[in-house]
Amino acid sequence: MLAPQVEHLIDAALEEDLGRGDPTSEIVFAARDQLQGKLVAKQPLRVCGLAVCARVFARVDPATRFTAAVTDGDEARPGTVLAHVAGGARAVLGAERTALNFLQRLSGVATLTSAYVAAARAGRARIVDTRKTTPGWRALEKYAVRVGGGANHRADLSGGILIKDNHVAACGSVTAAVQRALAGAVHTLKVEVEVTSLAELDEAIAAGADIVLLDNMDDATIRAAVERAGGKVILEASGGVSLERVGALSRIGVDLISVGKLTHSAPAADISLEVERGT
Repeated sequence: MLAPQVEHLIDAALEEDLGRGDPTSEIVFAARDQLQGKLVAKQPLRVCGLAVCARVFARVDPATRFTAAVTDGDEARPGTVLAHVAGGARAVLGAERTALNFLQRLSGVATLTSAYVAAARAGRARIVDTRKTTPGWRALEKYAVRVGGGANHRADLSGGILIKDNHVAACGSVTAAVQRALAGAVHTLKVEVEVTSLAELDEAIAAGADIVLLDNMDDATIRAAVERAGGKVILEASGGVSLERVGALSRIGVDLISVGKLTHSAPAADISLEVERGT
């Protein structure tokens, strides 16, 4: 079973692509015509989104048969068959683009995340995502991050207290913002605050923050922040974290590295539907 918001997303995607019909397939194929095909990886990738892909085919025609050959989280090489699909030619080809869009996008997020996670193993940090997600796709994209071995930051604004630069500016200082948050938060909520300098880090620690986000700092400044914090708070590094940089950043000793590009800039994985036989 998929979450209701995912079902709605599938319906919206199919309405967008198939809402007014597919005259190509309707003219070329008779209603009785069948075909068999396979979904094939064209690049090294981390598989993600098979259930959503299967659901797209089923929404177009419940009689379509989708058989996964791998599972979400598996590594695939070029030429790996990910799944087999069989059914009415009109239905299969009508669902093809939408099904691939989901599978390619989610596998792309999982693949990029897995690369970051592998690079971060040089140190102690965990790779986490952000709320910089495709509108409407957040649940799926955050699932893909987990499939790639990463962890999720807040799912939405209700997921925790994170005081960002605009909160600080409106409150007047890091201290004022943290103190207001601590005074109003229930005991189960940790208070995280974003800082841009070592002076603000000191201020955040003194004010009682539980987590400090080091925003867009270079490695030397982050190293100094780790030494200055001395384990008194959880440290999260964020901003400008390239794949080439993440290993060195993890070795510095931060606890978390948040990477927006896991979801906002992951390239779609190269996957295609290859027809094997028609009848």
